[in-house]
Amino acid sequence: MKSLTVRNVEIGAGVPKTIVPIVAKTRDGIIDKAREITTFPADCVEWRADFYEDLQKPEALAATLKDLRKTLGNIPLLFTIRTKPEGGEIDIDPAKYTAINLAVAKSGDADMVDVEMCNTDAVIKENIDGIHAAKCLVIGSKHDFKKTPDKAFIIATLKKAQDFNSDISKIAVMPNSNTDVVTLLDASSEFYAKIADRPILTISMGAIGMISRMACELSGSCMTFGAAGQVSAPGQIQVKDLKDALSLIYRSTHGA
Repeated sequence: MKSLTVRNVEIGAGVPKTIVPIVAKTRDGIIDKAREITTFPADCVEWRADFYEDLQKPEALAATLKDLRKTLGNIPLLFTIRTKPEGGEIDIDPAKYTAINLAVAKSGDADMVDVEMCNTDAVIKENIDGIHAAKCLVIGSKHDFKKTPDKAFIIATLKKAQDFNSDISKIAVMPNSNTDVVTLLDASSEFYAKIADRPILTISMGAIGMISRMACELSGSCMTFGAAGQVSAPGQIQVKDLKDALSLIYRSTHGA
């Protein structure tokens, strides 16, 4: 298993890292939230750009991204367009989706870009290859806000992201029972132990799945999402509480 160093954060080694999302609609709201997040113990920030009202205006997007980078300082930044089929806020043509992702990667202002694995293979490849060519990292992601697929599907989804050369393979699913949470943790743990050659990020969402956000030592997940106020997905824990729990579990597990 190889770790990744993004700015001063090593992903895939030590205590699992926390990501805090920004879901504001306006430039001012985005920057205000970024300033607030810098007062929290977040390891990484995700800009959920599908909420942004000027996402498809290149000049406005570039300017806001640059301001966001300046505000965050050395905190790693993940850029994400979450589409409606994956639980996001926007329907967008694959060509526009790709163009935005590649422009963001080329800007140098984002450290990682999320690529949805629900796209066609050609779109996935174009995104990942282009983002890597810009010296930016990729999180290959899949989301299901209705159910938890079976163990075989979860493992196959993580493997697909890895096979397409994502730097981090991600899946987030919705549990409808406690057993569903166990399914996610079991599949994640098995993939991590037997197949993964790079970091993974796995989440069981909602109140039932909240334990999965703290159980990274069990599941092999290298990162998880917390909140600084507003959440971007159900079941997110406030980041300070989440970091405290992750650190406690890591110390207890590793005798530190």
